[in-house]
Amino acid sequence: MATELQNFVAELESNIGQVVLGKTEVVRLCIVALLAGDHVLLEDVPGVGKTLIGKALAKSISAAFCRIQFTADLLPSDITGGSVFNPQTGQFSYTRGPIFGNIILADEINRTPPRTQSALLEAMSDRQVSVDGMTYPLPEPFMVIATQNPFEYEGTYPLPESQLDRFLLRIAVGYPDRDDEAQVLNSHRAGEPIDRLRPVLDAAQIVALQQATRQVTMDESINSYLLDIVDATRRCEELRVGVSTRGALCLYRASQAMALIANRDFVVPDDVKRLAVPVLSHRVIAKGYLQGTHRQALETLITRLVEEIPAPR
Repeated sequence: MATELQNFVAELESNIGQVVLGKTEVVRLCIVALLAGDHVLLEDVPGVGKTLIGKALAKSISAAFCRIQFTADLLPSDITGGSVFNPQTGQFSYTRGPIFGNIILADEINRTPPRTQSALLEAMSDRQVSVDGMTYPLPEPFMVIATQNPFEYEGTYPLPESQLDRFLLRIAVGYPDRDDEAQVLNSHRAGEPIDRLRPVLDAAQIVALQQATRQVTMDESINSYLLDIVDATRRCEELRVGVSTRGALCLYRASQAMALIANRDFVVPDDVKRLAVPVLSHRVIAKGYLQGTHRQALETLITRLVEEIPAPR
């Protein structure tokens, strides 16, 4: 693996770590999504740093950043833009919305109705926006970092399975431990630390990292191991819907990114095992007594299935 590329990743991770304290694994998973050219959903209780992580990642990259605060009255055109009548020319012209950025922070995404949530689907899957019969490509790189609170249901609209499937990773942020929380308090003594954060990479370097990620190889034995995990979710009696082919491909791409972060040009079984839960747990639907349960139950189930499958040597 080229030393220059590895230095890029290390600089990015270190820069985010200056303001996001005690969340090394969460930061690394967000970088996995960035290198894989995909999107991430951060969820947990309010005030644990979900928005901060998204802003820190965006500020570490010299690229266009847009934050969209999702509310109940947000319209699809508020995201994608729309045609505006120009009285001087007597014609309609398209005005681009905030979705035309490199890093998009979709804050509290579950507080807007499904009609508005669906405005993100084409952008997230096809990297384009269609308005009034015209299609407009989105810039590269393009990444959506969405946040939501899964424990508060008043005034929220749960994300449908079709939209959850567009996120490469679903990550629970969690509370920091006591020592890290003490550092957080001290770091805010002189103001907001994120205001002092400076970019360490530009958009072209991120695109180069994404291209390098696609060159990471996966041995046939590990490929079979990955498919065994996917097949186990489809045969599991506790699941009504198992992982789709898209889910298998997402685990493949995420494993490539994790290998690159570890300065390898090949995937090892631990990469797949480490990513199985955050990549697959939101792509399955439970049945019976597990139906409608929270994230933790599905994550436990995926963990158990992975442990039951022998990893290749």
